[in-house]
Amino acid sequence: MTPGLRRLLIGLAALALAALLAMAVVLYLLQPDRFTAMLQSQAHQAGLVLNLDSPASPTLFPRPALDLHGITLNAEGADTPILLASRGQLVLPWHTLLGGPTAIAQMEVDAPRVDLDALQDWLDTLPPQPENAAPVIPRIDAGISIEHGSVVRGDQLLLNNVTLTAGTLAPDQAFPLSMSAVTAAGAPLQLRLTATPHMQGSMLQLNGIQLHLSQGSGTTLTLSGNAHWHGAADAVARLGGKLDQADAGSYDIMLTLTPADQTDPLLLHLKLDGPDNHADLHLPPLALAHWWSTLDAPVDQQSGPQPSVPPGGGTLQMAKLQIGSLSIEGLSVQAGNDAPATAGTTAKPAAAPAKSKNATGKSK
Repeated sequence: MTPGLRRLLIGLAALALAALLAMAVVLYLLQPDRFTAMLQSQAHQAGLVLNLDSPASPTLFPRPALDLHGITLNAEGADTPILLASRGQLVLPWHTLLGGPTAIAQMEVDAPRVDLDALQDWLDTLPPQPENAAPVIPRIDAGISIEHGSVVRGDQLLLNNVTLTAGTLAPDQAFPLSMSAVTAAGAPLQLRLTATPHMQGSMLQLNGIQLHLSQGSGTTLTLSGNAHWHGAADAVARLGGKLDQADAGSYDIMLTLTPADQTDPLLLHLKLDGPDNHADLHLPPLALAHWWSTLDAPVDQQSGPQPSVPPGGGTLQMAKLQIGSLSIEGLSVQAGNDAPATAGTTAKPAAAPAKSKNATGKSK
């Protein structure tokens, strides 16, 4: 063996040994137990329990990361999981491996299953926020990527094949979020949202809101605007844009949120104008959400009768309304303060029942 070849082989062996040593050092620095404990501690602080089927395993290629298998997230003391996932991965920045603060650069979750009933049960256990508490921006330093997800409510499938990508959520940085999914009826959904959060004293601002929502190729909603929140029901928002329906035409749409005061609750004002269609509605979002949550509840579990119409008021005139497979023609609705007074009295009902007419003007 010539001296030159001997030196080359020694050099290659030294490089291989250095690479193996560096890999061992990095794998040691990953310290899976440290990140697993961090995640479980953060979950515990929120009243949640995080479990894994097996300890987190480190990987270096194509980037430093920890693989998580068999992820289960429950509320403390609850049997039904809020989240089930077959696999997850935590991508770690190099400065964390080199002794910097514990941080996650990207969180990836494969095939998660989210149960809205279990999620709502956990939210109901959280202590209420003080009415004068100032809002805060919930910081998310890691980007989030979800593939092959599903959303259920108990045994009912709501969304399938959910794909979601979100960036960093931090003050004065544009926050991008995109999602695609398929409904239980097989209709494809797509959502794109961007907004820039900003704190102005005790007020949270969402500036430059851009929202794009589509269902299949037939319905598209685009909105833009800004929103301000001082806490509790003190919120203001103004969003305007277009609602396009392939079979019904294009509509101008305006959403205005007005804060609660001593006489009125938080109100959402919806105005929609298009070919042969008009809506001018005032809807209390909090009361509407409560009404919606009671629709599936058995009557004997409620303190009163189940409401027949949602809370709110205004006028609605629709020559044709298509909602999935449901088609309604000649719909006319008046409710709340916009409904006509009962004969023989000047008082107006708080919520009049909806009235519908067919295309020939006959009541149904």
